[in-house]
Amino acid sequence: MKKYLFSLLTLLTLNAEAGTLSDKPAKKQRFKVMTYNIHHCNPPSAGEKIDVEAIAKVINAEKPDFVALQEVDVNTERSGKGKNQAKQLAELTGMKCYFSKAIDHQGGDYGVAVLTKFPIVDSARFALPIRPELKEEDRTIAAVTVTLPDKRKLIFASTHLGLKEPNRIQQAETIMKHFGNTELPMILAGDFNATPESPVIAYFDKYFTRTCTDCKPTIPVEQPKKTIDFIMHKQGSKLKSANTTVIDEKYASDHLPVTAEFTLD
Repeated sequence: MKKYLFSLLTLLTLNAEAGTLSDKPAKKQRFKVMTYNIHHCNPPSAGEKIDVEAIAKVINAEKPDFVALQEVDVNTERSGKGKNQAKQLAELTGMKCYFSKAIDHQGGDYGVAVLTKFPIVDSARFALPIRPELKEEDRTIAAVTVTLPDKRKLIFASTHLGLKEPNRIQQAETIMKHFGNTELPMILAGDFNATPESPVIAYFDKYFTRTCTDCKPTIPVEQPKKTIDFIMHKQGSKLKSANTTVIDEKYASDHLPVTAEFTLD
């Protein structure tokens, strides 16, 4: 009888210890993010040449887990009928992709895209508004929900805002309308066409935390003077960022790519 009680107590203790171990919080997830306006894979110094491989080389050198792409061509005359630059870059980098059309262009589509190494479980495309009196090309946002290795989910989005500040403000408000209430951690990256002191960045600063507050310029690639490409994460989550870097790559595009490292506690 004593031997039986001892065995039962031992079994209960082991089970309790196993339960304690399984209830430990997940390890930090670490990943790297890039944002890159790729100028439809047309190196500015190369005439009309389309060089998708040059953009892929920049991405592969940095080994990001997420990439926000802007100015992406799909099936256009200038970049090749039947060519989907989002899919081409996904294949060349070993990542998954999602494209969001902003406008019709030369018989095809033109917009933004995301690349990620993680499984995509959901995706969304939203048009961003243009004020009737301030006409310019339509804008969009591409967002994916991914599953991280520890099974938690995260939203990653790419956008390219308008050239005129009133349009940018309305576009920012639309983004918050769609994503302001999400409980998932979220990263937003892209070409905001706005400098850090602009009203639209001040608006985003109320809801997101930029990975840098003293960010280096990203355009033009030769002697860059303006900072308009940003990576930011939604406040209220366990996301933390560090080591924002502007990559000194002058050939592949007319923007310099930006990277940042993240942890999710």
